[in-house]
Amino acid sequence: MCGIVGYIGKRDVAPLLLEGLQRLEYRGYDSAGIVVTSPKTAGLKMVKAKGRVRDLEAKVPARFKGTTGIAHTRWATHGAPSDVNAHPHMSADNKVAVVHNGIIDNAAELRKKLEAEGVEFLSETDTEVLTHLVARSQAETLEEKVRQALRAVEGTYGIAVMHADFPDRIVVARNGSPVVLGIGEKEMFVASDVAALVAHTRQIVTLDDGEMATLKADDFRTYTTEGTRTTAEPTIVEWEAESYDMGGHDTYMHKEIHEQADAVDRVLRGRIDDRFSTVHLGGLNLDAREARAVRRVKILGCGTSYHAGMIGAQMIEELARIPADAEPASEFRYRNAVVDPDTLYVAVSQSGETYDVLAAVQELKRKGARVLGIVNVVGSAIAREADGGMYVHAGPEVCVVSTKCFTNTTVAFALLALHLGRTRDLSVRDGKRIIEGLRRLPAQISEILKQEEDIKQLADQFADARSMLFIGRVRGYPVAREASLKLKEVSYIHAEAYPASELKHGPLALIEPALPTVAIVPDDDLLEKNRAAMEEIKARSGKIVAVAHREQEKADHTIVVPKNEDELDPILMGIPLQLLAYHTALALGRDIDKPRNLAKSVTVE
Repeated sequence: MCGIVGYIGKRDVAPLLLEGLQRLEYRGYDSAGIVVTSPKTAGLKMVKAKGRVRDLEAKVPARFKGTTGIAHTRWATHGAPSDVNAHPHMSADNKVAVVHNGIIDNAAELRKKLEAEGVEFLSETDTEVLTHLVARSQAETLEEKVRQALRAVEGTYGIAVMHADFPDRIVVARNGSPVVLGIGEKEMFVASDVAALVAHTRQIVTLDDGEMATLKADDFRTYTTEGTRTTAEPTIVEWEAESYDMGGHDTYMHKEIHEQADAVDRVLRGRIDDRFSTVHLGGLNLDAREARAVRRVKILGCGTSYHAGMIGAQMIEELARIPADAEPASEFRYRNAVVDPDTLYVAVSQSGETYDVLAAVQELKRKGARVLGIVNVVGSAIAREADGGMYVHAGPEVCVVSTKCFTNTTVAFALLALHLGRTRDLSVRDGKRIIEGLRRLPAQISEILKQEEDIKQLADQFADARSMLFIGRVRGYPVAREASLKLKEVSYIHAEAYPASELKHGPLALIEPALPTVAIVPDDDLLEKNRAAMEEIKARSGKIVAVAHREQEKADHTIVVPKNEDELDPILMGIPLQLLAYHTALALGRDIDKPRNLAKSVTVE
């Protein structure tokens, strides 16, 4: 994995592909490459480079012309970052070039077989296996060559293939890793992410798993890996190219933190029903009788989405009085969980393509479960696989580290909890109370963001910490989990999150002046319990930053956030900690939008 861009038409292809790769840099990568051809030139021309897209661009010669090409940014899975391991991968006769996202599970077995047949491998990658399989096929068409190769492989892939003998086409295929076609005027695009396409076209086609496509300059057709034609209806991308720009901010993360008030307004817009103190969520495809039949809610996500699910589970229990819990999708799909027909499953993913979540959805569907999706990207795989769901409407999120999507997802869960609650026993009065609280969120987020300079000064004080502890109880614990993850992701400072109630069961041994603690202290029925936890830390000379609704005497520093309804407070309390992580990373000189070793959309196991 990580980023694929392709083009076929009449324009000079190299500048288009390099621009597309730059728009995919946010996904995280370690090397890049490009291959081009045209009907007027003989063979394929390729350039690859370890490092950034700018390093690749510097290596591309002036006379690197073509009208057809594919390009790739790689995030290492098989083999270390290097020029040789970078994509595209070319066959020995220089006729076939392949870019690939995903993992070929039986690559070692296929490699051994091909080597026994005399094939020499140049790279350590699994992708090169696929390249040689296509090149060695005796089929007459490129489509059938690719189809034969795919029959031999096991695993996940999003691929684009070029062949010197077929310079008028690019063949692409998808199984578990996104492939999006862009339809232009007598030109066609392909990418792994719509961000690479929106500068040139807003008409897209998203391939399904098990689907292939042939792109020509003036046409495209889609079909299954078995060869059966499929019908692909183009859709219009909601966002303009400008939505993917920094908009005057120094980083995408900073921009996206500051977009949260508007983003929350979008997820609420058109969904609130004041007449009945509830919400309209028609996309759930869940009528009142079906909602009342739900006996349990299980939420599945990974990383930040999992933490949003933890907050969502609490809100569902509090407002709808339905037992609910969240679990990492990556664990759920492997533990042979009991699938209960009365359980509503909710899959959460910013991209809608997270492989572990998608695989869990597919397994649940196979077992007859009802699955809802809560995703940001319209038309994504999870959105299509689920029985219904909600789009969180956060807008494009470019930074690898998620901020506004996390916040919008928690708001989406509040809407779902309110909807389920009002179909059951939540009163009109409480429904109205939650709606009023939801409407206050955008202004309260703006109020929090005005404290940025104070939070920056706080971050400067703690940037030299080797480790930090985050604590919270009940509503505060998922906030502590997410804040801990943010700090780790973007600053590389080790951080742990613990329930505040668990301090005395072990973690107190770590407390010392060199270990700062961030305490989530909402003004609710556990306020005194949280203060007691801070008392324990202070008694051991620990330094404390409190995130609270009023100044905390036992804390060395308090970040005061506006009070909302108790159930909605967690949505706000994580936002200042996004800024704390951001400014800590800034003080340390980190690559904030592209943290090391991480990718935006994790489409492999």
